Amino acid sequence: MQALRIIADEHRSLAAVLHAVHLMLRKISADKTAADLKLLRAMVHFLDACAEQRHHPKEDILFAYLKARTSEADGALATLAAEHAAAPNRIAALHQALDEYALHPDALPAFAAAFETYADFYRSHMLLEEEVALPAARKYLLEADWREVDERFCQAAQPATASPENFDDLFSRLVAYAPIPIGLGAGPYPD
Repeated sequence: MQALRIIADEHRSLAAVLHAVHLMLRKISADKTAADLKLLRAMVHFLDACAEQRHHPKEDILFAYLKARTSEADGALATLAAEHAAAPNRIAALHQALDEYALHPDALPAFAAAFETYADFYRSHMLLEEEVALPAARKYLLEADWREVDERFCQAAQPATASPENFDDLFSRLVAYAPIPIGLGAGPYPD
């Protein structure tokens, strides 16, 4: 059940980035810290590239096996599939709000609102997975299913591109450059 560990690890990383952006926006709004647009862009990039492009397709593998074993989670799986399919529009709205804020600092409230909409969605999305889909997978998938899912997860973790992005390294950089107490406060995010 390596797949479940991978999903749990990725959910923790995603939750940490969501929390970090939330805290940074509160500090920026209260004039307690300067906006680090490069760091905010890197965090939104992490949400896009890691969550929307790499994480969801792996979950879809697991959910297909679950759907083949039981109808118990069909409602949740249908909701999750629709939410995964809407990912491009959801992340595009966040990118657009950040771009607008980068051009017009007075657009901070609009970016903060767009981010909170995204974060609220993502928290409820992960909760549905963790409270319905993943327990159902633990209950209904067979040992042979888990072997296949784990193998396919490992294959999905190896993108076809020649220089795959290392999300563990990116996450570590985000933590290093996020301001204290969110991260280690190493300073402005580098180019």
